[in-house]
Amino acid sequence: MVAALELYLDTDATRRIRVLWDALEAEGVQSMRSLLEQRHRPHVSLAVAPRLDPEQVAEALTGCVVAEPLRLEFQYAGQFVGRVLWLGVTPTAELLAHHRRVHDRLAGAGVTLAEHYRPGRWVPHCTLSMRVPNALMAAAVRRCLEMLPLSATVVGAGVADHARGITRPLP
Repeated sequence: MVAALELYLDTDATRRIRVLWDALEAEGVQSMRSLLEQRHRPHVSLAVAPRLDPEQVAEALTGCVVAEPLRLEFQYAGQFVGRVLWLGVTPTAELLAHHRRVHDRLAGAGVTLAEHYRPGRWVPHCTLSMRVPNALMAAAVRRCLEMLPLSATVVGAGVADHARGITRPLP
C-alpha cells in the first residue's frame, strides 16, 4: 500500500463520487468504497510515497495552506496500467502551481515521493477502482461518463496511510 497527501472534496462532489462507487459495485467492480474497511473518502492525491511520516509532512508544510479552496473540474474518465479506473481533473494553471508549491516544500524537507506524482508527470485524478476486471472496463467507464462533468471545491487536506491506520489533517 501507499501513503498519500490528499485533497478532500466538498459534500456534494463527495456524495456524487460515493454514488458512483456504489454504481460500480453494482456492476461487479470493486470500488474504493469497499477497500480497507471503507476508510477511503473521495480525494485527489497531491503526493504519494510507500510511507509518509505525517509529522514530517506537516512540518515541511508549515505556513502553506494545503487545503486551498481550489475549484476542480472532473471532465473525463481514465485508466492507468493495472486496470486502475479514475476521474480526471482538468489541470488548470492554479492547480498545477499549487501542486508544485506543495511538492517543492516536501522535496526540500527530504520527503521521498513517487516519481509519477512529481510536477510535470502528475495526472490529477480521483481513483475509483484499483482493479477493474477487463471484461467490465467498458461498462465501468460508461458509468463514469454518465455522471460527468463534476465540479468540486477542495475543502480539506490530510496525510493518509489507511493500511497503517494513519490519518492526519493538514491546514
